[in-house]
Amino acid sequence: MQGIFVWYELYTTDPALAAEFYSKVLGWTTSVNSMAGFDYTMLHVPGFEMGTAGMLPRPQEMEQAGVPPHWIGYIGVMDLDAMVRRMTAKGSAVHFGPADIPNIGRFASLADPQGAAICLFEPGPMDGPMPDEPAPGTQGTVGWHELHAGDGPAAFDFYAEMFDWQKDMAVDMGELGIYQTVRRDGPAFAGIMTKMPQVPVPLWAYYFCVDDIEAAVDRVSTNGGTVLHGPQEVPGGSRIANCQDPQGAMFSLVEPARA
Repeated sequence: MQGIFVWYELYTTDPALAAEFYSKVLGWTTSVNSMAGFDYTMLHVPGFEMGTAGMLPRPQEMEQAGVPPHWIGYIGVMDLDAMVRRMTAKGSAVHFGPADIPNIGRFASLADPQGAAICLFEPGPMDGPMPDEPAPGTQGTVGWHELHAGDGPAAFDFYAEMFDWQKDMAVDMGELGIYQTVRRDGPAFAGIMTKMPQVPVPLWAYYFCVDDIEAAVDRVSTNGGTVLHGPQEVPGGSRIANCQDPQGAMFSLVEPARA
């Protein structure tokens, strides 16, 4: 799990409404764990005990700082403290942690050197075998990760140094520059680009798989979300759409290319 995305979280203003929205759009089921004085909602692909993502209320300090509802991803590491030291030595800033999650592991929240938020996760010991996971491309799983960086090439160099990421296909987008896809000893799982001027700050975007993107964007609109762009076909044959949930968090959808 070193150097790959292992978890996703939504910080939102209304977890109950957000759970209802995403369940209708992506088909997730939910379960709730009470921890540290608040409810943590687990989001599951139907039929799988292991969650795909989690959801929690936006902390007061985020609200006071003007941080909107948002999704964030966790990259797995084997030595959290050592990775935090490496990242901060290269210009990252620590937002929170490292801290323990009882009976689960340890985590830290950081901004990369250009300001994009990202979390790290070091798992704790497992009592038994890992639960089964849905196959890649299953509706409700995360099918793509996308970094809108202040400087795309410099961002790739940073993540490659930290996590041994490797270049895959590069797509020339003309005036928008190069869209560099990324792999780590396997299929491409992310893309890195220099952000467009209308993107206010560097950020990571997350694409959730759907079986039929036309039907999925209809579900977004019908249930109070907003479709910001798409559906659009992208190189490789996948179709994507960029959306916003009713509480204001940005998310994206991807219908994987059919064979």
